[in-house]
Amino acid sequence: MSTRRRALIVIDTQQEYFEGLLPIQYPARDESLARIAQAMDAADQAGIPVVIVQHEAPAEFPVFAPESSTFELHPEIAKYADNAAHRFTKSFASIFAGTGLEEWLREREIDTITLVGYMTNNCVIGSAAAAEPLGFTVEVLSDATGAIDIVNSAGSASAMQVHETIMAVLNSNWAAVATTSAWAEAVKSENALAGDNLIESAARGRDAK
Repeated sequence: MSTRRRALIVIDTQQEYFEGLLPIQYPARDESLARIAQAMDAADQAGIPVVIVQHEAPAEFPVFAPESSTFELHPEIAKYADNAAHRFTKSFASIFAGTGLEEWLREREIDTITLVGYMTNNCVIGSAAAAEPLGFTVEVLSDATGAIDIVNSAGSASAMQVHETIMAVLNSNWAAVATTSAWAEAVKSENALAGDNLIESAARGRDAK
């Protein structure tokens, strides 16, 4: 596998997902937080730039309001903030929409983004999909991301079901999905992660019936 020029993107690792209205349910939030920190340490050791993103909603919004305590980074991630290569806020699920991130990455000839953080079912999948037409290779760390339980008029799904389904969907087309440990090994060996593809994923799906 060829060498990639990576950036690690830490998405919305904010108190909203720990003490607010959107607590991460799967994987266990403390475990995923530890894996995010592990990825940040591995990136630092490999000289990979770390980008920290925070979601910012309008003032007095029930979640992610900039004046709220839950807008703040989790303390374990805040420790890394001063050494981040780049920090910005966003208003949409995509890390690219109106943020200037694309230009920042291209200026540094970065071709691969590794996504960690929250939520699997919103900003992670939204950012991975948004990267496709821009030509960036995407990696997603399955144990350094997390989802919430979902119930609405269209149906319901547990956080585990949401997370595992989205990881399979991402790996079939938009991203190479791996654990943090597997990614750290790929970083050490300067290799790309091996993703899958939609055609073969569909064929296996048919054969499994």
